[in-house]
Amino acid sequence: MAGFVPEITSLAIIYADFPNAQSISSEHVQRWKRLQTTFSNKYGHKPDFVARSPGRVNIIGEHIDYSLYNVLPTAVTVDTLIAVKSSQQNIPTIKIANIKPNRYPSSEFQVPIQEDVEIDPARHEWINYFKAGLRGALGFLRKKHGDSFIPASMELIVDGNVPAGGGLSSSAALVCASALAVMKANGHNVSKEDLLDISVSSERAVGVYSGGMDQAASIFSEMGYLLYCRFYPKFKAEHVPVPQSEPEISFIIAQSFVTSDKAVTAPKHYNLRVVECTLAAVVLARMHDLVLNTDGSSLGFSLRGFQQEYMKRVGRLDDSLEDQVDAMIRIAKDSLIRDDGYTREEISEILRISVETLESKYMSKFPVQAERFLLRQRAVHVYEEARRVLEFRDTLSHADKLTDEKVRYLGDLMNKTQESCRGVYDCSCPEIDDICSIARNAGSYGSRLTGAGWGGCTVHLVPQDKVDAVTEALKKEYYFKNFPGISEEKLVEAIVISKPSKGSTIINGAALGM
Repeated sequence: MAGFVPEITSLAIIYADFPNAQSISSEHVQRWKRLQTTFSNKYGHKPDFVARSPGRVNIIGEHIDYSLYNVLPTAVTVDTLIAVKSSQQNIPTIKIANIKPNRYPSSEFQVPIQEDVEIDPARHEWINYFKAGLRGALGFLRKKHGDSFIPASMELIVDGNVPAGGGLSSSAALVCASALAVMKANGHNVSKEDLLDISVSSERAVGVYSGGMDQAASIFSEMGYLLYCRFYPKFKAEHVPVPQSEPEISFIIAQSFVTSDKAVTAPKHYNLRVVECTLAAVVLARMHDLVLNTDGSSLGFSLRGFQQEYMKRVGRLDDSLEDQVDAMIRIAKDSLIRDDGYTREEISEILRISVETLESKYMSKFPVQAERFLLRQRAVHVYEEARRVLEFRDTLSHADKLTDEKVRYLGDLMNKTQESCRGVYDCSCPEIDDICSIARNAGSYGSRLTGAGWGGCTVHLVPQDKVDAVTEALKKEYYFKNFPGISEEKLVEAIVISKPSKGSTIINGAALGM
């Protein structure tokens, strides 16, 4: 999967219904024509190229990446397009506009030749995400070319149809496409690895910290494949094919329109889960007289790190990952016996530290609000979900064709994820549960939340002949019922139908001359 971001000449390569198809829908063609027409009307000439990066959805592997366990995301067909015309001027200037100017206003600014582009994260402007990609790309190019490097001026039109706030990583798609556009405009064919590094570091300029899964899925994905992302001992990704089935399978991504304000709820939700998983790891280590090495997880110690040290102790590092995770499931259930959770005092006693030290070490970076910490439930979810990811990947990898039985098995794994998210990890909500039930009753084989949870998005594994039935059921029984008078535009954002899609690309002049 190494290599440069591809430059393509046919839109069918990214938008065909399945690999090697030669035709695409009129909807895609009209969108691209509109992008070119808007660019020409705005700037008086055609663009040189279009940089594109898609949104992504995590198919399975929920709330386990920060415990350094593997996940299976893929790119989706919705994407961010940036049409670009570059030139060399004495004072490098950026002119940027959006296909929806009333919602996303245009901007023009000069680019410092030697200094970083200024970004004010307190001002929540859409162009901050472009500036983030610009800043990261220019930093890379300055380091490569030295003081002789002069940034190109750029005229740009952005068209993104990744629903914002819908769990499909619209921000990562925009930052990846922006960095790619800047690299190409400055004459640099960027490798996928470099674009990943640039994009991950770029998002930090707007206050977004991630482990790289969102950007990797947007950049590296290939049509017809899921992306198996590993986080231990360091990030690595590989393509997992989705074999043909009869009927074909699609993924439906449906928003709940329930939002969880992270600034308000994180101490009781997301942050608390990170802390609980970390405490589960260090408590298990103490119970088994193990010393954990610090790792790349959020608080430096992870359940994956505990697995490594335990297996090293018992001489089982050569066992399959499946067997190792099975052992972890048993150990978590046998060792963490308190269903009602552990208090700060009880955890401190196990770790042989003071409550003050416990709070300083594990609860200062991620402030939490909890009297009891459900270490058993969190560890069991992580280990069992990690096992489901392995089963999902192995089912795909060891089949030339997916039988109906195997597709239903994949769906069942997703359903078990939802059961665990609802009953063990406690990160679902009634609306998410409702959407999953509606979809299953209408023909979905597997339905679950995806993303942070407590609202947000769902993903559904649906045979092609049931796609219409599932989407209509969701509209009638969820959206029309809960949001009377919902607009057609909002419905388009609510439901995305996609197969595993292609990652970042440059589309050159030949493809633009449709």
